[in-house]
Amino acid sequence: MKIVILDGYTVTQGDLDWKVLEQYADIEVYERTAPEDVVARCKGAEMVLTNKVVLDAAILNMLPRLMYIGVLATGYNVVDLEAATRQSIVVTNIPAYSTNSVAQMVFSHILNIVSRVDYYAQENREGKWSNSADFCYLGHNLFELAGKKMGIIGLGNTGMATAKIALSFGMSVLAYTSKDAEELPEGIRKVTMDDLMESSDIISLHCPLNDDTRHIINAESIKKMKKSAIIINTGRGPLVNDNDVAEALNNDQIAAYGADVVTTEPIPADNPLLSAKNCYLTPHIAWATREARQRLISICADNIKAFIDGEAINQVNA
Repeated sequence: MKIVILDGYTVTQGDLDWKVLEQYADIEVYERTAPEDVVARCKGAEMVLTNKVVLDAAILNMLPRLMYIGVLATGYNVVDLEAATRQSIVVTNIPAYSTNSVAQMVFSHILNIVSRVDYYAQENREGKWSNSADFCYLGHNLFELAGKKMGIIGLGNTGMATAKIALSFGMSVLAYTSKDAEELPEGIRKVTMDDLMESSDIISLHCPLNDDTRHIINAESIKKMKKSAIIINTGRGPLVNDNDVAEALNNDQIAAYGADVVTTEPIPADNPLLSAKNCYLTPHIAWATREARQRLISICADNIKAFIDGEAINQVNA
């Protein structure tokens, strides 16, 4: 049995390894794989692991020995599931491995925006505090999270973890969710999308990307928001229309935008968010704490063992 890992560096980042898989098969690890090299590298492998390398129908058709695809992420849109199913290839993903890490990043963005930590640290490097006439100085207004309204779109694992943190800060939580109102913990209130847009001080996106949610944040939805609203996106880049958000920031229609994802990644140099006012971007790292990456590898190993034992788990094309 042979396992090929097409883009292993994304997960290991030089401080983790894939040794736990060696008990199940021979392993061939590539740090990155260009599209034109996929078929050649996967030839002869019964099992392939991929994070972002696409395995479409044309590629799968050229890999008759392939029995298993392990997606090294929660989202699995990089694999043509219909084609895999036709070829009796089992496809699995890694669910809920980064829940706490992503919720942590949501509040890293929020706290940076409301407390201006990065702004003041940079000002002080340039001597602003050293030259202050007073023991402190305020270059921006600060405000407390307690008493504010947090709107969460999508109340799955990360949405719920984010809601719990918001409640611990003394915020009230408004949720747009398919869950019944009676199921929600105390402090979380189910609302309509319009209510959430109009009432929230901070809006955080945690819904899956599909035809209904693509560009859910756009020029029209922004018009419904408070001018003091803050938007946070650690979900999927295309949940937001980048151009509309950049324009809204530059026109003071919203107060700030914090995001770990954008529509095209790596971000193109001409993306308007890079130069928009009060826009704070991190390079898709919310999932990538060492703990989360180690958890991902452990779940990957469990998935492979279960498949070899004939009892596949976390299968997404069952």
